[in-house]
Amino acid sequence: MVFRIFLIGLILMSSFTASASPVRLKDLVEFDGVRGNDLVGYGLVVGLNGTGDGIRNAPFTEEILSSILERLGVNVSGEQFRPKNVAAVLVTAELPPFSRAGSQIDVTVSAIGDAKSLLGGTLIMTPMNAADGEIYAVAQGTIIAGGASAEGEGAEVTRGVPTSGVIPAGARVEREVDFVFSEMQTVRLALRAPDFTTASRIEAAINRFFSRDVALMLDSGTVELDIERTRLASPARVIGRIENLLVEPELRARVVVDQRSGTIVMGENVRVSRVAVSQGNLTIRIEETPLAVQPNPFADGETVVVPRAEAALEQEPGIGLAEVPGGTDLSEVVAGLNALGVAPRDMIDILKSIKAAGALHAEFVVR
Repeated sequence: MVFRIFLIGLILMSSFTASASPVRLKDLVEFDGVRGNDLVGYGLVVGLNGTGDGIRNAPFTEEILSSILERLGVNVSGEQFRPKNVAAVLVTAELPPFSRAGSQIDVTVSAIGDAKSLLGGTLIMTPMNAADGEIYAVAQGTIIAGGASAEGEGAEVTRGVPTSGVIPAGARVEREVDFVFSEMQTVRLALRAPDFTTASRIEAAINRFFSRDVALMLDSGTVELDIERTRLASPARVIGRIENLLVEPELRARVVVDQRSGTIVMGENVRVSRVAVSQGNLTIRIEETPLAVQPNPFADGETVVVPRAEAALEQEPGIGLAEVPGGTDLSEVVAGLNALGVAPRDMIDILKSIKAAGALHAEFVVR
């Protein structure tokens, strides 16, 4: 077994310098009222090749199957049946904004019982409800599963996720959302990454485009647009005019680390105060090699396992004590860290120490 102890003092960080480029307004904000709605339904998949739910473990499958057969005029009251080619599923979809009755949307089908695969199955007509409880679409069709599985008496192989699949254009919209976008007098623009500087730039870009004050920044995440002052016929036409305006977003100083993969991402605005850096690795290695001792032939006795261990202590060369001047730019730091050979996972622990010491001036996000 190997114990690895990192003797970490302080260190610098690595990244690359990249200036923020202008971005389309539609990629920075969400327009008030222009949004989708989530739909969900509970249905049944049939036609599976013996990979459906076990009725004893999923009684709700038998319940919905009986309900569907009775609606089709088949009386199954009091009957016991154990089909293996059916599976209970949840059907989910997003109703796009301004969808009209008769249009088709994609749906995702996921097994909720102990079905092993939905490959080759067909979803039976399933009503899909929104958060208000009303039915807005009906789904039906052949499932395209995203994986495959095979098994024998002593082995089983699964690739992908065969218990989930999609039906392209598998649901038809039956009900429209009661919302009239053309009657809105004002439209609010919600920033996806709230920032006062970015909101101010959006306000200035819109007012400059219309040559009058039609936009007003309410806070760091909202800009209000007065439709009447734009002198255009409808909100839709106003949005069509401004959504391709280019705005340069303000980037916050942020460091994001992923401990599982050892990934470190840093912005160009991250700065380090004057700090001393020291880093080194200590490795303790213990190897167990037990030895079996047996008695002589035809002698009374038992086989005994004698423990035997070897221990070794290794000190790997690390970063000696160094001093970095305050306000160091990240582009200057990355070359030094690469030359020192600091591993990404070591750097994550080191960055935590820098943040705790108050020398890292950025938002620190650990995932």
